[in-house]
Amino acid sequence: MILNSDLIFFIASITFILIYYLCLKLKRSSAESNVHTFNAQIRKQWVYKIMGNDSLSIVAIQTLRNSVIAANFMASTSILLIMGALNLGDKTKQLALFLPFNDIVSVSSTEIWQLKLGLLLLNFSFAFYCFSMATRFFNHVGYMISLPIDNDLITQTCAYLNKAGRYYSSGIRTFFFSIPIILWFFSPYFLMLGTLVLIAWLVMLNKVPL
Repeated sequence: MILNSDLIFFIASITFILIYYLCLKLKRSSAESNVHTFNAQIRKQWVYKIMGNDSLSIVAIQTLRNSVIAANFMASTSILLIMGALNLGDKTKQLALFLPFNDIVSVSSTEIWQLKLGLLLLNFSFAFYCFSMATRFFNHVGYMISLPIDNDLITQTCAYLNKAGRYYSSGIRTFFFSIPIILWFFSPYFLMLGTLVLIAWLVMLNKVPL
C-alpha cells in the first residue's frame, strides 16, 4: 500500500509539473505576462546598448564578472548538496520516525527509498550542469561583447547571453524542485503538498513585477 501511494503521488506530482510547464510555454509569447520573455528582451537590449557604446565596456565587464561568479557559486553549492544528500540519505529514514507528525510519515520500501535518493541526486546534478553551462556561455559573451560591432555578431551575442540566462534560471528552479523531493522522504502526502505549493509560488514568480 505504501508502495502504491508513493508511486501514485509521484506520478500525480510529475503530471502537475508537466501541466505547469505546458501552460508556461504557451504564455512565453507575451512579454507583459511572462518574466522569462521579459528578461530575454531586457538582455537583448542590454547587448545592443553595450556593443553600441564603447564607454560602457567597464559596465559590461563588471556585469558579466558578477554573473560568472554567481553561476560558479551556485555550481559549487550543487556539488556540496550532492555530497550532503549522499551522506544524509540513509539518516533521513531514521529521522522521519522521530518527527512529531510521524503518525502520517510512511516508511518506504528499499526500492522506493533508492528512487527518492536517486531523484534528489539527479536533481542536484542537473542543477550543477545548468550552472556550469551558464558559466560557459557568460564567458563566451565576455569575449564577444568587446569585439567591433557587427549585426551578425550582435545577434549571436544576444543568443549566447539569453542561453546563459536560461541555464542559470533552470538551475535555480531545479533547486526549488528539490523541496518536494526532500519532503517525499517523509511522506508522499508531503510530496504532493510541496509540489502544489511550489507550483503556485512559481506561477507568481512568472509574472512581471509592476
